[in-house]
Amino acid sequence: MATVNSNYDKLPAIYLFSEIARKTAAFAKKNAGVEILKLGIGNTTEPIGTTIISGFKKGVEKLSKTSTYSGYGDEQGDLRLRSALSNWYKKSKIRIDPLEIFISDGAKSDSANIQSIFGPTTKVAICDPVYPVYKDSNVIAGRKVIYMPCNENNGFFPDVPKEKVDLIYICSPNNPTGAVATQPQLKKFVNFATAKKAVIIFDAAYFAYIKDPKFPKSIYEIPGAKKCAVEINSFSKWAGFTGVRLGWTVVPMDLICQNAKRGKLNSLWNRRQTTMFNGASNIVQEGGLAALTQQGQKESQKVVNYYMENAKLIKKTLERTGLKVYGGQNAPYIWLKVPKGMTSWNFFDKLLEEAHIVGTPGSGFGPSGEGFFRLSAFGHRQNIQKALRSIEKNLKI
Repeated sequence: MATVNSNYDKLPAIYLFSEIARKTAAFAKKNAGVEILKLGIGNTTEPIGTTIISGFKKGVEKLSKTSTYSGYGDEQGDLRLRSALSNWYKKSKIRIDPLEIFISDGAKSDSANIQSIFGPTTKVAICDPVYPVYKDSNVIAGRKVIYMPCNENNGFFPDVPKEKVDLIYICSPNNPTGAVATQPQLKKFVNFATAKKAVIIFDAAYFAYIKDPKFPKSIYEIPGAKKCAVEINSFSKWAGFTGVRLGWTVVPMDLICQNAKRGKLNSLWNRRQTTMFNGASNIVQEGGLAALTQQGQKESQKVVNYYMENAKLIKKTLERTGLKVYGGQNAPYIWLKVPKGMTSWNFFDKLLEEAHIVGTPGSGFGPSGEGFFRLSAFGHRQNIQKALRSIEKNLKI
């Protein structure tokens, strides 16, 4: 007799962004004709650079000729793209072999799937607040999850766990707080993981938004990290691939854990991908190759700078209204403290009703997110400016 996976029942009753969509739709129906401005979900809005578009076109054209047509590609990804990423890491004096890089359809998929190569009794630590997929995927797998609180007192970056854990998820720059881990902070986690034979899952999807050179963009800038860390990354937020989907995960040969010697975890992830994944789109991988060229990176960085100018405008406006604001300097997210006496969902309703703006309640990112609210710098400049004028004019603090 078939039965359901009852671990799904342990997830929150509502998915954060689905509830936001439901509330927004209800408001729109009740207030016909009112323009709703969305500063919530971290979805890119600006066109992809012409160099990358040319790469996509090249991928399409190759499918139109017998001599260049390709069907299934390698599940691990096109070796040309893996080699290009290896060379990209070398510019930061990080040596990653192409065979340690696995191309995927995005960081979210890999963030959820990577836990499958670890044992069912693995104990997991996640930052709180943080992107929901880390917790939810492990809850579905039946694992015990503990929170590492990130709050104003610790600058929204946690200390190492006081108890023994096996997997540690870190996102830097952090979604939703915009906090960025320092070299000493990451070194502390690398030392902890090495001593405990734990594994760090490091999500670097927002690396391109780090402007301050004192902040590491990769976990592998920390000595010893290749023995204890997996790095997940994406073309989505810096090259505009949110809709076309392309990412990568680095599983070093040196990576070990309690019962896995050198090379074993790399082999397991390879087995998982070859069993359950047929590889990223050939067309999209051509775009990825174009994104890694000097011109492709230049065009993409221009768009990143555009979003960061949006973040600067949002941060300044909110501070003028008297709100306490974090993030927005090395990350595209603004993390604001809601007015005293309000919950984050109360503030969602207030912002929508008074200023007609949609944001993201902090409680949706974990218990420590309560009392805070996320706004995103992704958006067209004119819409951002319109939203900020509405906040200054209509939001009653």
